[in-house]
Amino acid sequence: MRQVKAMSKTTIAFVATLVSGVALAWTATDCIDGRADKSIPVYSPGEQMEFTFKLRGFDGLDRSQHFFKWERTGDDGKTEKGKAAVGDGVVLKTSLDRPGFVRYYIELVDAAGKVVTRDKAHGKSEKVFFDGGAGVDVLAIRQGVPEPKDFDEFWARHKAELAKVAWKDGVKTEKLDSGVDGLDLYTVSIPCAGGKPATGFLVVPTAAASEGKKFPARIGFHGYGASWSARAMQKPDLSRASKDAVRFSLCAHGLELCRDADYYREARKAAESNGNGYAFDPVQNSDPETAYFCGMTYRVMRALEYLKSRPEWNGKDLIASGGSMGGLQTIWAAALDHDVTQASPDIPWCCDIGGTEVGRNRGTWYVSWVPALGYYDPVNMAKRIPKTCTLRVPRAGLGDYICPPTGVMAFYNNLTCPKSATFFQNSQHGYVVPKPRQMFVLNGEKLEEFK
Repeated sequence: MRQVKAMSKTTIAFVATLVSGVALAWTATDCIDGRADKSIPVYSPGEQMEFTFKLRGFDGLDRSQHFFKWERTGDDGKTEKGKAAVGDGVVLKTSLDRPGFVRYYIELVDAAGKVVTRDKAHGKSEKVFFDGGAGVDVLAIRQGVPEPKDFDEFWARHKAELAKVAWKDGVKTEKLDSGVDGLDLYTVSIPCAGGKPATGFLVVPTAAASEGKKFPARIGFHGYGASWSARAMQKPDLSRASKDAVRFSLCAHGLELCRDADYYREARKAAESNGNGYAFDPVQNSDPETAYFCGMTYRVMRALEYLKSRPEWNGKDLIASGGSMGGLQTIWAAALDHDVTQASPDIPWCCDIGGTEVGRNRGTWYVSWVPALGYYDPVNMAKRIPKTCTLRVPRAGLGDYICPPTGVMAFYNNLTCPKSATFFQNSQHGYVVPKPRQMFVLNGEKLEEFK
């Protein structure tokens, strides 16, 4: 919710130049406002859905000369397209005959069919669009393909391989200037299975040593692209960091920290396989032992072992969080280490990878299914997260087809621990509409309107 509040307070003004050459000031809250005819946009199989799409704001825009160019897709494999004058709003009706989700993607276009864009800060521009939809019988959504028959045996072997690598006497730490009174900052490298160490930044409240205090431990994970960014690899800015926990920020790739940009560029290139970005090569992924995710899971487990060994830990609160690929790692953490007490996988990646095998909707950026990926898929990990862990999905997007809502629900429905999830209307992977409306919350098995 903090993310939503921050977005809703945005005061940046956008400027759009129309075909006529007239410049109009549009505020950050101006958007295509799409709503279903149910306050909680969840339906029964075959039940008619009625969506109304209107422009919110955009004062001065000639609505008679602009159109909504729309496309409907869904987990039934059906696609419909059309274009309609904006006017006072457009009503579209559809249905879905099975548990899953319907998606509407809409762009605002002018009379010539050109997509209307608006300028943002820093010289960037964006389309005026809507991306969202509605669910059908969401609590009945199940994973697309069965889990591997030897799933538990596989992970028992991997934990045994990890245990063979002694680490306590081989940990390397270097203290850095935190720049903040009350916090100590370290780089850490921990011996690990999989060919690379577990590396990351450790932040410890100085009160742990000066006053003998014990603290909750938190581990954080980065998303796919962010995991290679300067922010992830360079000394973190702790000016706003709290002093209430021991924190470890794990590098997904086992790389050295605080190196120059060339080092990380070369490392990322080296991680590519058969012309694919890391983790995307179906040949590499065809064997669970060679899949890129294999080494990542070793590092997640080893980092948690290390964090629990810290004398500053209170011995009871172990909290994992991250977004996208960081959400995937958060799920691994909760499933593979039963000392994790809280997990917050935001927009979790790779849920129900095998959903493509039963025709479930996807965008264009996803890991192609091969059976070996079943060992890493969150839908199978979900069943191993114990009831001692509370799991919350802070955001899932009804227009996020990098992490499709059907996959998130397949994962969610396999959980047996205390759980909740919030689904955002008009929300893509990296976007939430300002002042979002018509969201819904799952608390356990209960659907609730978001207020």
